Order: sequence, then C-alpha cells, then structure tokens
Amino acid sequence: MSSSQPSVSIVVPVRNEAGNIAPLIEEITAALDGRWVYEIIYVNDGSTDATGERLAAIMAQRDNLRQLRHAKSGGQSAAVRSGVRAARGSIVATLDGDGQNNPAFLPDLIAAVEKSARVGLAAGQRIGRKDTGFKKFQSRVANKVRNAILQDGTRDTGCGLKAFRREVFLMMPYFDGLHRFLPALVRREGYEIAYVDVIDRPRHSGVSNYGFFDRLWIGIMDLGGVWWLIRRKKPTPDVTEVQA
Repeated sequence: MSSSQPSVSIVVPVRNEAGNIAPLIEEITAALDGRWVYEIIYVNDGSTDATGERLAAIMAQRDNLRQLRHAKSGGQSAAVRSGVRAARGSIVATLDGDGQNNPAFLPDLIAAVEKSARVGLAAGQRIGRKDTGFKKFQSRVANKVRNAILQDGTRDTGCGLKAFRREVFLMMPYFDGLHRFLPALVRREGYEIAYVDVIDRPRHSGVSNYGFFDRLWIGIMDLGGVWWLIRRKKPTPDVTEVQA
C-alpha cells in the first residue's frame, strides 16, 4: 500500500468478472494518473472464477490496488458499502466491473463533487445504452415510477458511474438496493446532485451478474421504504458546543 493518503477512492464491485479485470484497471489508471492521489478498491463479491487470482497478480505490480473479498455474494449494494467503508479517500467514485461504464468519465464526476461543498453526489446519466430493448424498457418504466413518487429529478439511477462524498454516503441508512436510490437519499440529507452525461458501451466479456431493477415486488417495497424515509426526515439541528 502506498504511504500517500489518497484523496479519491475508486470502488468497483465485481462477481465473476475475471476477463474484465486487467482492461478496466488499465483504463482507470489512464483516466486518473497524474490528476489525483487515488486508490482502487475491488470488492470481490464471492466470485467463483479467477477474479481473485487476476486481482492478486495485478496487486503485486500496483501498490494502490486493493481487494476486498466477500465469502459469499451479498449483492451489489453490499459490495459498494464494503468498498466505501474501507475507502481512505474523502471522495469515492464507483463504476461497474463489466466494462460498460467508461472510466474516462471518472474525472468529470470527481471534479463535479470537488467543485462545490453543497454537491453530495455526481451521478452518471447514460446515453446510447447498449442493453437489450427489453432491459431498456424495464429501466425507463422503473425510472419514471421512481421519479414520480420520490421526485428525485434523476432520469437514470441505474448507472454505476457515480462520485460522492464518503461521509455523506455513510450518513444514509443501509439496505439492499441502496445504490439505486442514492439521488433521493442524498437530497434527503440536504445536499445537491450534479449530473454528468456518460456514454454507455458493451461489456468487454462475460455475462451480467447483477440484475436490473426488474424484481417487481422487492422494487415496490424499496420504493415505499425510501418514500417513508424521506417523509420522516426532520431538519438536521444546527449544533454548537458551549465552551466553559
């Protein structure tokens, strides 16, 4: 591990993505080298392929690459949470490990958070999506329903490319599916959202391991829960310590 304290942590949740490990790390380093002191945290979410071995081989060459491993798969939200909790940077950026999220957009997301203390989250908004027509239809319906109920002003919460303040993320209540409701929950904490258009692309190799927002019953329960959390939020007290 590098002795330099990173200002930015890149968190990548993966499960059975051995073929995508090396190409994506190369792209992340090309995007960030010379711009920030950063670390890359791969969260190996119970992979059963060679994902762990591929990461270990690259870790021997890069002192800013870390691997966290879940003994068994906990899902994408759990993997992101593990990475954020372990992060040493005050700003955390996330992207999916399948190669569909282009790391070239990471600098724009990170800079959007750095620009203002009021921005708690910079959210990537996909254009030119490379998914099937049915998956894009599912996503459009889910986003419209979510936005109508939560009024979070976000057209695409499913994009893995995000950057946020670590302390803001850790303020939020954790539940499975949290990563899809970050805009609404960040607004709940009184922060603003910045939006960055990002170009989607096909995955490098392999097949999808994490599902879309297509688990209807669970999605409805999550949506109702987040709506309740927003309604129950009270203003954060302005606290000062009284000196003797």
